Amino acid sequence: MIVPVRLGSRGYSIVVESGALATVGARMRELGVGTRTAIFSDDAIMRLHGKVVEDSLRTAGFSVTRIDLPEGESAKTLAVAERSWDALLAAGLDRSSTVLALGGGAVGDLAGFVAATYMRGVALVQVPTTLVAQADASIGGKVGVNHPRAKNLIGTIHQPHLVLSDPDTLATLPARELACGMAEVVKTAIIGSPSLFEKLRAASAGGAPQNDPTLLESAVRECVRIKGHIVEADPFERDERRVLNLGHTLGHAIETAAGYGTISHGEAVSIGLVAALNVSLKRGVATSDFLEATKAILIASGLPVHMPVLDAAALVSAMGSDKKRRSSGLTFVLPVAPGEVRIVSDVTEDELIRAASA
Repeated sequence: MIVPVRLGSRGYSIVVESGALATVGARMRELGVGTRTAIFSDDAIMRLHGKVVEDSLRTAGFSVTRIDLPEGESAKTLAVAERSWDALLAAGLDRSSTVLALGGGAVGDLAGFVAATYMRGVALVQVPTTLVAQADASIGGKVGVNHPRAKNLIGTIHQPHLVLSDPDTLATLPARELACGMAEVVKTAIIGSPSLFEKLRAASAGGAPQNDPTLLESAVRECVRIKGHIVEADPFERDERRVLNLGHTLGHAIETAAGYGTISHGEAVSIGLVAALNVSLKRGVATSDFLEATKAILIASGLPVHMPVLDAAALVSAMGSDKKRRSSGLTFVLPVAPGEVRIVSDVTEDELIRAASA
């Protein structure tokens, strides 16, 4: 499956294909980028997937530099970015070179931020290996690092030249990591795919939906299709693309208040989705059946649906630094029904925290 993202001269393709890792070199050669490439990844991912990617690149005539990153959210700091810039300079990479992000969302965010800022911007290729990254994070060009007060506060939009997703990599994920990706899958189903929502609801009656490889690959393809079209319509998040923040306003605040890496992104988004549905229910724009069906899918996936014990002031502070905030309140996505959401700008922090605690 190939989904084109039509953005004029900055357009690119999203490839979802079993065995795609082994084709990265040939596909990059077709792009006409320079022959110097830097792979951004961490040790665990490189042990699993590094050799096939490096072999593919070298066979296609690319020289390869490896940039080692810390695992998870600890990679997303300005200090790590600075070390990465230094490493690129030391390896002699220039404006014709390519940064290749091999890994999950944190790897893609940091590598993309470095690619966007090194020599005022070099080519970026996203090779996501986690469900979170394949279904969501690798698509759309949003890249950045964390700030102590808010997640992803320092960043920009730098569209990739290619996104290459290999569903076979999902079989190597730990159970918790795979479960976390389901939060983004459920989010996307709520935003734009009633059919995917119903498939997830049916599958959750028999256990974790992600345990069905066929359903999982189908879900990734549907998420790619939906997000690709949304990004195509609104590449700079000025209008329609804001729907993709469903569950993330509170989710990001939870990650920040708990300490980055304590509660995973997917777990925080799961809690944020339920909180958003509670707000919708209290406002009379969603039904209790919709709320309970969503909770059932999340619980079957192994995700939390209740607010953890966190300092309320820290949560409010994190939401106060939210990038999507407006003077009237938080820009917030309300779920209405599977495939239907509504953007409002009058949700308060107190209303959201109360909904999360319901």
